Amino acid sequence: MSRVGVLRRTVAVAGGVVGVAAAGAAAAALAERRLVARRRVTAEVPFGSLHGVPGTVTADDGVELYVETDEPIAERADAPTVVFVHGYALNLACWHFQRAALRGCYRLVLFDQRSHGRSARSESSHCTIDQLGRDLAAVVEQAAGGDGGRRGGVVLIGHSMGSMAVLALAEQRPEWFGDRVRGVALISASAGDLQPGTLGLTGFGGRVLHLLSPAVLSALALAPALTERGRRAGSDLGYALTRRLSFGSRVPQEYVDFTDEMLTATPIGVVADFYPGFDDYDKTAALPLLSEVPTLIVAGDKDVLTPIDHARRIAAKLPSAELLELADAGHMVLLERHAEVDEALLALLRKVEADG
Repeated sequence: MSRVGVLRRTVAVAGGVVGVAAAGAAAAALAERRLVARRRVTAEVPFGSLHGVPGTVTADDGVELYVETDEPIAERADAPTVVFVHGYALNLACWHFQRAALRGCYRLVLFDQRSHGRSARSESSHCTIDQLGRDLAAVVEQAAGGDGGRRGGVVLIGHSMGSMAVLALAEQRPEWFGDRVRGVALISASAGDLQPGTLGLTGFGGRVLHLLSPAVLSALALAPALTERGRRAGSDLGYALTRRLSFGSRVPQEYVDFTDEMLTATPIGVVADFYPGFDDYDKTAALPLLSEVPTLIVAGDKDVLTPIDHARRIAAKLPSAELLELADAGHMVLLERHAEVDEALLALLRKVEADG
């Protein structure tokens, strides 16, 4: 069978598992789009319009990571440096609301994970959670005053796969936590035991899709041009899936479009490169290291990608941490419930400053 034939057959099998649910979601989403288009809500500061001083950080394997830095006002020069670590198939722009809330008061360092956004493409074999931990170490050392020269220290804020990178860093550099790293926020996070391939489906359908997902992604990656055309052509289905998988409540169409644009901009080959690492990901042993610093855990109770039980299990291992559970919120809680997330992050940063 030809390569394209394998691709079509594999995708067809997976489509049989999720097709009915996706079709229903697409129809509902299309109707909603037509309604919402009449009352479109726009962010006060347009998405994608916030920029800082650009730069690069060189990872230990030579991959160049794109970085942006926002400097604080002079009176806040000794405040902590905040490093934002984005999630799977997103880019640094996802921190739009948090960046707007914190800029000027803290030194902000945002970067695109390897193979994401404007960072260089990585070899597939280096697309691992442990490598992301080493990448984060390079960002702290090269862009965030990681040499200890900044009195305020560093606060790490990770979302989804970005939280995994934070835990990988804790495992690799335990001596940093309490010294260079003064605080941590984990958003939509897991320490292990994930089933990323179920797309939120339960029962037999979820189990089948979980088994098929690596094969589907590998097949899609064999024909990237065909796949990317299909992703763009299926905009209503893509919108429906993004809305279903990313949000737990009705949000402005702009939020869904913004998320969908980030996901679509991530090449299918990158999605396929990182996906296998989620199955055997386990950083539970690193959690006690976070007890050395103020820690915030944020989760939405409608998150179908990283169910809230993962956050609760992390909190059970870290009795001193604050757990913020947000009702009717999904995986992209940093957009969906940004006001509460921003407030919680500001409280964390004030605590870090008070602890000196």
